[in-house]
Amino acid sequence: MYAIVLTSLKSRLAEFSTCELSDALIKLGSPHGGHIPDIHMLSPTDSSTRLCGPAYTVQMVLGSNKTAPKLSAHFVDTAPEGSVVVISAPPRVKNAVWGGLMTAGAQSRGARGVIISGRCRDLAEHRAASFPVFARGHSTLGQSPFTRPSEVNVPLSIAADVPEEDFPAVQVTPGDWMVADEDGVVCVPAHQVEDVISLATKGREVDERCMEDIKAGKGVQATFKKHRGK
Repeated sequence: MYAIVLTSLKSRLAEFSTCELSDALIKLGSPHGGHIPDIHMLSPTDSSTRLCGPAYTVQMVLGSNKTAPKLSAHFVDTAPEGSVVVISAPPRVKNAVWGGLMTAGAQSRGARGVIISGRCRDLAEHRAASFPVFARGHSTLGQSPFTRPSEVNVPLSIAADVPEEDFPAVQVTPGDWMVADEDGVVCVPAHQVEDVISLATKGREVDERCMEDIKAGKGVQATFKKHRGK
């Protein structure tokens, strides 16, 4: 039954773009619309790619950190089927925390893709595998000795590359829904999924009416006032 519910939620959320989902979250009072800034699609090269699934979180720490917990198994080997791996690396590190072998392992377990607050490497391998990889950038350097995985399935706090006071960090809790496309990455809190879908549906209907009137030459300002009330 749980698997059926997850499949239903995925199919419904995946109908909407990240822009539509952010608009819905803003209406629900989110200060950032669920948007995790500065993360872009690096694989595959097909702009129609849309990643959607529940978050399986991974916290990375600096390799020099001797006090943080250590994992007993590789984090890719414990990624649940259907999940989106979400990795938080220490800010501004120059090495990758995800490579081609990890993509192969994640695919074999049925993970849907990876979202990295950090860097990846082996771009050609990810693209050859058509595996969705969203990251802040890429590198020739691997994890060791620069960083290491410390914890999985823990809450993550992901801020912009350069933190700003007026754009708070996004909190990603294991099981939250991650949606990513060519516009960016959005985290939809699990407890708000139904409300987000409802508002995104209404927002799409309004935008469709706006598009029709604007194409008919009725003007953007007049159209927005008519359909959006502003």
